[in-house]
Amino acid sequence: MDAALPDGGPPGCPLPGVAAAFMPRLSEFAFEPGLVAAVDQHAAHVRDALLPAQRRAGEALRREDLGDYVLGFTDWLAEHGWTEPVGHDFATLRLTAVCWLIREHDLLGR
Repeated sequence: MDAALPDGGPPGCPLPGVAAAFMPRLSEFAFEPGLVAAVDQHAAHVRDALLPAQRRAGEALRREDLGDYVLGFTDWLAEHGWTEPVGHDFATLRLTAVCWLIREHDLLGR
């Protein structure tokens, strides 16, 4: 049976899990100004990967596209035995940026 997730996302959508794990890191922005810049750069890279320049004008980021990106990225992390560090590495910055995009585009609320 394919039931929707409580947040309205499709079954198997990785965004709720990533949001639960990494959304709290957004609160660190208040204490680490450099983190804002790093996450912003990662968010821009993800956005550019999902919305090439010819599609960027006026087009919203889609939950399905970001979900597919996250699935590929987290699969790659799992294949390489990545574990979340205490601080910030490339992967935590990228996943925190995904959370920023989730929040900014209301991808769990629609």
